[in-house]
Amino acid sequence: MAANPVIWFELYVTDMDRARRFYETVFDLKLEPLPDAGMEYWTFPMDDDGVGAGGALAKMEGMAPGGGGTLVYFTCADCALEESRVEAAGGRVIKPKMSIGAYGFMSLVLDSEGNAIGLHSQV
Repeated sequence: MAANPVIWFELYVTDMDRARRFYETVFDLKLEPLPDAGMEYWTFPMDDDGVGAGGALAKMEGMAPGGGGTLVYFTCADCALEESRVEAAGGRVIKPKMSIGAYGFMSLVLDSEGNAIGLHSQV
């Protein structure tokens, strides 16, 4: 396979304004509306010429397969920074920043809608 296997993700929300505030605050970015999507739809900034998203299977204590068994990781310069913004933005830290050896560091958080997401950095 020449390209990364994951090309798009959708995090479903019940309160779009609340969810937008959460992601814009935690990641210090602006989401853009996608008109004519047939639903209320806001996209993360992206570069069409950049490398696609990666994906993995994971076995981790506290994360069960089935409902809620898919986890999207967002890249960060230092995941501790984004993690520090989570609670003020209406989310909750599940697992604080921890080493994953040669692969860097990760945090697990719940967004304002109850979706689990991962934060990843090399430092």
